[in-house]
Amino acid sequence: MSGYRVQPWKLRWEGLSLTDLRQTESTFALANGHIGMRGTLEEGEPRGLPGTYLNGFYEEHDLPYGESGYGYPEEGQTVVNVTDGKVLRLLVEDEPLDLRYGRTIAHEQELDFRSGTLRRRTEWESPTGKRVIVRTERLVSLTQRAVAAIRYEVEAAQDVQLVVQSDLLANEPVEERSGDPRVAKALDSPLVADFAYARGKRAVLAHRTRTSGLRMAAAMDHEVDANGSVRTEVEADEDLARFTVAVDVAAGEKLTIVKYLGYGWSGQRSVPALRAQVEAALAGALQTGWDGLLEEQRDFLDEFWNSADVEVDGDPELQQAVRFALFHVLQAAVRGETRAIAGKGLTGPGYDGHAFWDTETFVLPVLTYTVPEAARDALAWRHSTVEDARERARILGLGGAAFPWRSISGAECSAYWPASTAAFHVSGDVAYAVAQYAQATGDEEFERAAGAEILVETARLWMSLGHHVPGDGFRIDGVTGPDEYTAVVDNNVYTNLMAQRNLRVAAEVCERLPDVAQHLGVEDDEPQAWLRAAEAMTLPYDDELGVHQQSEGFTKHAEWDFEATEADDYPLLLNYPYFDLYRKQVVKQADLVLAMHLRGDAFTAAQKARNFAYYEARTVRDSSLSAATQAVLAAEVGALELAYDYLSEAAFTDLHDLHHNVHNGLHMASLAGVWLGLVAGFGGMRDHSGGLEFAPRLPVGLDRFSFRMTYRGSGLCVVVEEGKTTYRIVSGPGLRIRHHGEEVEVEPENPLVLQVPAAPEPPEGITQPAGRAPRRRTPGTAQD
Repeated sequence: MSGYRVQPWKLRWEGLSLTDLRQTESTFALANGHIGMRGTLEEGEPRGLPGTYLNGFYEEHDLPYGESGYGYPEEGQTVVNVTDGKVLRLLVEDEPLDLRYGRTIAHEQELDFRSGTLRRRTEWESPTGKRVIVRTERLVSLTQRAVAAIRYEVEAAQDVQLVVQSDLLANEPVEERSGDPRVAKALDSPLVADFAYARGKRAVLAHRTRTSGLRMAAAMDHEVDANGSVRTEVEADEDLARFTVAVDVAAGEKLTIVKYLGYGWSGQRSVPALRAQVEAALAGALQTGWDGLLEEQRDFLDEFWNSADVEVDGDPELQQAVRFALFHVLQAAVRGETRAIAGKGLTGPGYDGHAFWDTETFVLPVLTYTVPEAARDALAWRHSTVEDARERARILGLGGAAFPWRSISGAECSAYWPASTAAFHVSGDVAYAVAQYAQATGDEEFERAAGAEILVETARLWMSLGHHVPGDGFRIDGVTGPDEYTAVVDNNVYTNLMAQRNLRVAAEVCERLPDVAQHLGVEDDEPQAWLRAAEAMTLPYDDELGVHQQSEGFTKHAEWDFEATEADDYPLLLNYPYFDLYRKQVVKQADLVLAMHLRGDAFTAAQKARNFAYYEARTVRDSSLSAATQAVLAAEVGALELAYDYLSEAAFTDLHDLHHNVHNGLHMASLAGVWLGLVAGFGGMRDHSGGLEFAPRLPVGLDRFSFRMTYRGSGLCVVVEEGKTTYRIVSGPGLRIRHHGEEVEVEPENPLVLQVPAAPEPPEGITQPAGRAPRRRTPGTAQD
């Protein structure tokens, strides 16, 4: 039987299932924020969807419009499948190892979260009866940004001739079979050859994209270990470089090849400069050696897990899923270095490789509190696009900076303006992430260099977008919130609350850093105007129902007929016109509920309970972003069992392919949401007050859970058990925190044990739309 095996520190697949390759190629992907490699077999075939990606490397294409309009984005951007260096084709007595032929006696793959490598063991018998065992280990270096490496070992069961062809392959055919609009646009031969070189055991290929004009280079070098005479040759053409090894191997002996890869790209540097970069990367990798790369990888991850690990006792499958999630979030960002974190990371071409507001709202909180330097890099990318955001605002007739809904380079790439141009909350999300990072780290250097400018320019956007109405406050009309089933509305509560916080923190940073404010041209009266707008912010409320309106008039819309909606009709966006969705009380993903998480300081406990129950009955979760947020608020209002179900849904979105699109890459926001569901949900972590607050509670089904995080240079471990919570300083100075509202001091070498009060009674009558309740989670059992 094939499938994943439950282990605390590995994702292991045993058995051969060709139909599952597209899924496992995503889950077994390796990346470091710069290079991404899907978990395809080294032999190249069989395969589901090949993919090697460089963060920020894309091709441009025209955006289609039936009718154009002023301010519509004109060019789209799509991530490119770059030169594939993973390929090592094996021929056994001139028969290619292909798992579709011969007999596969055993096959297993495992992604190790501690070593940071993908390992594989395949025992195969050729059609003529020659048997070999192939063992491989692959890494994308977390310490040497431009480097990847593969160790490929073949053991012969009898005397046999082996030939291995190690390739660099450009313009690899990619066949896209889905009509889902979320799937990346397939590009036909996007790379134009610039340079090819081969000598000894090394080869280099350089290419550029046809339209965007970006240049990239890929290089490979090899170490070969075998008894007896070894014959090698190397060649390079425009789209293929190949290093060939031929050797006669005796029974029980092995051929081992270590393949080193270097990758680089630029929009400005020349081909010779890129060649020099990737060959330098190879030189560094060869100097370190395979064992050295493994050691560096393990040391890096030891440090990461020491500051970020989450332990879950009582649900082994959830424990595995949590570490799987953290590992992939780390891989998406750690060496991004002023590049975006895409919605799928570097695990597949889904969403065209674009970055969304998901990054700032879901992924960056995890990084801010576990790997803050990676969060800083991601925010530095946003800052590098400020001029694009200013230009976008200018085109829209607005001041300040309007950050894009979806992009690779920083330019807006969405052709559907109600869900993109109108989604101004993105700018508030960016500002929120800036303020959260600055507060959590105390990084004034970043504030001076980048953060303050983002906060000021986004505050200016809100002032030009909104307006004061006597007796009605400061209104922000004609916008779209996180819920894409309700578009172009007035006074979306989430948007208004994010704008409110944005305006306040912008005024605060100008007061604290007056020289920076002066440099940014902030007028004397601007901060006070921002504060007046924040104070007067309109927040629609339905007095009759006693709940906040997601947007003005939302609770007056007609109800959606959930009982008449078939299971196959979800996701609704693929089966109903947006026009119908926009006029009904149906919510794609948590919107006002998300506002109650990020701006929980703007609601009373009673309001949260009533709001949660009302919107729970109308939220269909057609987005992978929703379950984690619903888990957080369900835990806060006391619905702990429901929170556990939603946490599990977020945790298994990719591992169980709940949205049926994992073949196009993993869902980074949902993976990050697993951490949020545990830490912010059951851990009750909030940072509204400018410090850390916790309100931990243990869900039924778990015996214990713990998490580690960093704050202002201190490492904190929180252990939640039945009736008590232990706070312990792992590194750095002590911290003042709040525990269920009580301010306490946690001192080094002196763990603090505190009692946990009973959870509040959840609101009565919490229900979900017909057929859309989360699957009940039984700890310790597999969830399909």
